[in-house]
Amino acid sequence: MVGLFPGKAVLVIDGGAPRTVAVGASVAGVRLLAVDQDSATVDIGGKRQRLAIGQHAHSGGDGGGPQVISLTADARGHFITTGTVNGATIRFMVDTGATSVALGASDARRANISLSNARPILVQTANGIVQAWVVTLSSVRVGDVTLNEVEGTVHQHDMPMALLGMSFLNRMEMKRDGQSLTLRKRY
Repeated sequence: MVGLFPGKAVLVIDGGAPRTVAVGASVAGVRLLAVDQDSATVDIGGKRQRLAIGQHAHSGGDGGGPQVISLTADARGHFITTGTVNGATIRFMVDTGATSVALGASDARRANISLSNARPILVQTANGIVQAWVVTLSSVRVGDVTLNEVEGTVHQHDMPMALLGMSFLNRMEMKRDGQSLTLRKRY
């Protein structure tokens, strides 16, 4: 749970975007039962749980353990990893300068991303301004961490590798120690 209002709570469900849920309403298998000044009571799969802001509830599906990604820098100091977008294998470079997860045209095709309803934009890259489209990626998985409903951009041309940008990284705690980078899922 990430926020409270009178009669409502802001919930992050399965790593998705924060959603405001009214008492009595159900979203993705989570029913909001009650809200008071400093907590909310939810029902997840028949199990009642009371949550304070920042507290997590687990349905038991992932064992409730911490979801952590550990990366080691390559010879040039870049953090490179393999993950998936919508189930398609993608090679990523961690890029805190990228606003969102950025995919090249061929990666987007392999991930079955449709641009028919996507919003066209121009983006500034290291190689200049290029055409891209804003999309919502159903799932982005790196290591044991899966995030749903992640903002992405699809560039009109292929890219050497996809960029794991801030739309993914903002939902992680990041800790760098020398050549190691640890990402821990926050919500």
